[in-house]
Amino acid sequence: MNKEDLLQQKIIIWFKNNYQMHQKGLIFAVPNGSSRHIAEAIKLKATGVMAGVSDLIVLMPNEKCFFIELKAEKGIQSEVQKQFEQKVKFLGFEYKIIKSLDEFKQTISGY
Repeated sequence: MNKEDLLQQKIIIWFKNNYQMHQKGLIFAVPNGSSRHIAEAIKLKATGVMAGVSDLIVLMPNEKCFFIELKAEKGIQSEVQKQFEQKVKFLGFEYKIIKSLDEFKQTISGY
């Protein structure tokens, strides 16, 4: 696992233990990364998988929704990720780039 995968795993475990199990929120991953066989990639694209979509989506009470892009300490967004961020913000949702579990906790605290 790379650093982003490990961060995602920590976030999922922490959130499920502190929010989801108490029905205070919902978190899920968007499996749009990694290498795939060409036939699988074609099928996924045809069924709606889209490049640049954030790694996680977090739904909180009161119609609060976060799109979370995870990056290693020195990681940067690709151009297609930046385009997705712009679309999300234009539609009125929050988009966050998260580089640590503590940063994630701060982002969703208060919801």
